[in-house]
Amino acid sequence: MVSMRRREVLGFLGGAAVAWPVLTSAQQPDRRMARIGVIEPLAASDREGQTRVQALRQGLQELGWVVGHNMQIDYRWAPGDTVRMRAAELVSQKPDVIVGVSTPVVMALRAETHTIPILFVQVVDPIGTRFVNSLARPGGNITGITNFEFTMGGKWLETLKEISPQVARVAVLYNPKTAPYAGLLLKSIAAAAHSFAIEPTDTPVQDAAEIEHSIDAFVQKPNGGLLVLPDASTLLHRDLIIARAAQHQLPAVYPFRYFTVSGGLVSYGTDAAHAHQQIASYVDRILRGAKPEELPVQAPNKFELVINLKTAKTLGLNVPLQLQQLADEVIE
Repeated sequence: MVSMRRREVLGFLGGAAVAWPVLTSAQQPDRRMARIGVIEPLAASDREGQTRVQALRQGLQELGWVVGHNMQIDYRWAPGDTVRMRAAELVSQKPDVIVGVSTPVVMALRAETHTIPILFVQVVDPIGTRFVNSLARPGGNITGITNFEFTMGGKWLETLKEISPQVARVAVLYNPKTAPYAGLLLKSIAAAAHSFAIEPTDTPVQDAAEIEHSIDAFVQKPNGGLLVLPDASTLLHRDLIIARAAQHQLPAVYPFRYFTVSGGLVSYGTDAAHAHQQIASYVDRILRGAKPEELPVQAPNKFELVINLKTAKTLGLNVPLQLQQLADEVIE
């Protein structure tokens, strides 16, 4: 498998722009061992999870924090229903700061502590989920980086229609328990659907069996496509979703690169590893004495379009050359 990087799409829309101060020699990390907790909603064996934590460590190292020297990191891997237990375990260790990845993880952490600083990554709607009072003034012990703006719905439909023009129906797949913000994304998709001559179908699923049943039922009518929302549950079940889409020759658009690398057709969304590296700046500031309430919620600043030409060929699709040229990465 060969992949070619094309360009970086800068982040846009929403969130507060943050100007980072230049650190002077007098602002080096203190000599005590800082303790950082991290919860990922994945299994420890998941390659994507390992990529993310490595990006976080790299970001911290660039700021002077080195594992075993002046920092230790306590990881908790929390796939599926283990989130609450892992959150309680980590909070009981009383780290200096916790990085929580995904909405379900941050919900579980919030239930355990209102004092330990929590920095989120891969969270869609921090205001709607009441993690923060506002983007500019979080107001509590939680802040971080969002990963999508709600107008993304139109971009996903546009991408799917461009790569597969015959699509007239789209099943929008998500888990309502782990994606409480889905309604806002669904509104965005519904608002844009008419201009692309696409009929969206709300498709909530809660486990592997429901994913299989819902996709199998949807493909009983022709000209269907699949849109997978950013969601800890769809991430966990990504191999099943991709396999089912392939089985039914169903063109699909995904929210993250790692879906496409795993065999999905096309993805457009934030770079999760880059966001982990980006959140290191806030970890650094917390460890130096800043309060979460003082740190505005940031918008993502790197988006990427990734196309899997091998999958497109299997589906009998000819990806327009112009779309390939716009892609950050083309997998052949």
